[in-house]
Amino acid sequence: MRRLTASAALPFACAFVWAAAARAQGGRGSSDWMTAGGDAQRSSWVRTDPKISVTSVQKPGFQVAWKIKLNSEPSVAATLNRYIGYRGFRSFALVGSRSGDITAFDTDLGRVEWKKSLAAGAAPRDVSAPCGGGMTANVARPTGAAFPAAPGGRGGRGGGRGAAAKSAVGAPDEGAVTIAEAAARAAEAPPDGGRGRGAANDPFASKVSFLDVISSDGMFHSMYISNGEEPAPPVAFLPAGANARGLIVLDNVAYAATSGSCGGAPNGVWALDIESKEVVHWTPATGDVAGSAGAAFGPDGVAYVATTGGELVALEPKTLQVKATYHSDNQAFVSSPVVFEYDSADNSEHSSEHNKATMVAAATADGRLHLVAMRSPDDASLTGAAFPAVVSGALTSWQDAGTRWLAAPSNNSIAAWKVAGQSGAPVLQPGWTSREIASPLAPILVNGVVFAVSSSSPAVLYALDGATGKELWNSGKALSAAVRIGGLSAIGSQLYLGASDGTFYAFGFPIEH
Repeated sequence: MRRLTASAALPFACAFVWAAAARAQGGRGSSDWMTAGGDAQRSSWVRTDPKISVTSVQKPGFQVAWKIKLNSEPSVAATLNRYIGYRGFRSFALVGSRSGDITAFDTDLGRVEWKKSLAAGAAPRDVSAPCGGGMTANVARPTGAAFPAAPGGRGGRGGGRGAAAKSAVGAPDEGAVTIAEAAARAAEAPPDGGRGRGAANDPFASKVSFLDVISSDGMFHSMYISNGEEPAPPVAFLPAGANARGLIVLDNVAYAATSGSCGGAPNGVWALDIESKEVVHWTPATGDVAGSAGAAFGPDGVAYVATTGGELVALEPKTLQVKATYHSDNQAFVSSPVVFEYDSADNSEHSSEHNKATMVAAATADGRLHLVAMRSPDDASLTGAAFPAVVSGALTSWQDAGTRWLAAPSNNSIAAWKVAGQSGAPVLQPGWTSREIASPLAPILVNGVVFAVSSSSPAVLYALDGATGKELWNSGKALSAAVRIGGLSAIGSQLYLGASDGTFYAFGFPIEH
């Protein structure tokens, strides 16, 4: 394994896309918010939305759709849009908390659907402290590692359903088109590792949706989203009291990162084979795991983790064996990685598989942002370069009109950069800087709109134009307290966040009657 530094060249002439086999690599991802950062790549990008857009949020109507007070501060929400149950179509937002409470909200009706507690002892006294105790990891739903499907319309700003209308007439001798579409959706659905009741290739078999959680005693729980019941006993995963984050379930393997040596747990990345119950662990050579989202994943399931020891490490799926290491000249990384597909053709009409590469971005404490890529599956070496970019939180990445964007909190504002360059070495170019926002948390991108929340007390939610950084809207005095341990998530034309006083908010447009 070669040691490459940040000053190494970035030769992408030989780079090519890492295409994922449909079922083996978990399909095409998901449009729901499945884990920290939304997807396996930690992109924090909702590609399309029927109501939220740059134009719509500037008009009257985007506001608090509903809010519910809980007993403890909620973490970032996972979502399930259009769940099909015995009561018809439902949509859910699901949150955890340091106190061990799990709450499922019916997002259409703005009410609590069910609630349960996984508390394993007294509630923590200081939930903002790294070792304050309690349930620290986000809740998650099983997802796929492949890049989610590209949005329709203009770079994700087209709104609507992201696809043109088409005839429902099937081809001769191939049956109804609805049957073919159902089969295609079944083939692309993330695997449940045998936890569901139906065959993976049967579009009409009964499917079961799970919510996965790590309780404060380190046990891994899988529960039905419909009612919170657990069909099997919890499985030992992490040491009790560990500061866990970035929970994600890919191909029936659960991954999480631990930091701060809390509960005596060694820092690093952990993997649990849900079927065999085998646990493996990787520890960085020096330092701790950087960032709030743990590892980010490429479309082949490779895990990328940044460390405060200045390394960006690629780990094999499931085994966590080191595949390659990139070194940042001894500068500590300060953000979790974000993974994205870079198209060097700079124009989707002229793109090909040879123009595409899987890239990883992460920031270091010296005010630089590193763009890193694997040379090829046959040459497992990470090579990259660094560019000026002060980052103080998690990165967000999206594609708009052929331009790849990165954004992050930076010096009491949100800053955005463009990834440019064609067939040679991609470079980072300044994009825009937002108005002043007090110590903003990590932003998310919904259909061309960047949403960011300040860490002031009370917090303020802002909507920015993803192309220019112009402020489009802010929540004023709508929020009652600060946002500390949670963050933003979104789906189905609603945006979710939890405040430190226990209030869970949904922002959106009034329901049309």
